[in-house]
Amino acid sequence: MAAETLIRQLSDDSAGRTAGETVAAVHALVDDSVIDPDAVPLGVAEAARLLGLSPHTLRYYEQEGLIRPARNATGYRGYSAADLRRLIFLTRMRVSGMTMADLRRYIALADQGPATEPERREMMLAHRDRIRQRLRELTLALEATEYKIAAYGGAPGDRCTPDNDDTAIAEDN
Repeated sequence: MAAETLIRQLSDDSAGRTAGETVAAVHALVDDSVIDPDAVPLGVAEAARLLGLSPHTLRYYEQEGLIRPARNATGYRGYSAADLRRLIFLTRMRVSGMTMADLRRYIALADQGPATEPERREMMLAHRDRIRQRLRELTLALEATEYKIAAYGGAPGDRCTPDNDDTAIAEDN
């Protein structure tokens, strides 16, 4: 299943991919042509391992109505490539701070089809604004951390040095 290969690539933090390569992999993952129609769906343990999640998390997303894996003749869940793609989306949105309520709303809209695209776009625009705000907050926190590292004799080449006295950051708490 080509989708599994793409998921592994996206999950491999040590790969040293550029942002452009990551975006290309994500775009390839949502391209239906990468789905092997003859691929056997993954069981819950296999899907969880592939995605770096716990089986409990997969079951939780199912209980919340965010994912609906098919069940085989013996009742076991089978995660298709489309299910895996949705799970990647869900996990990325959770990591980025989207609430479960917003995810439930978004998935309910997505399940209604193309007529809801304008509302989904608005949700994503608002979420992007929240992510950008959080990135600004984290950047300031990183700068304060860098300053403290330098103040405690950090390695040469650190961007912040004790000579750049910023009293708002320099105050020890």
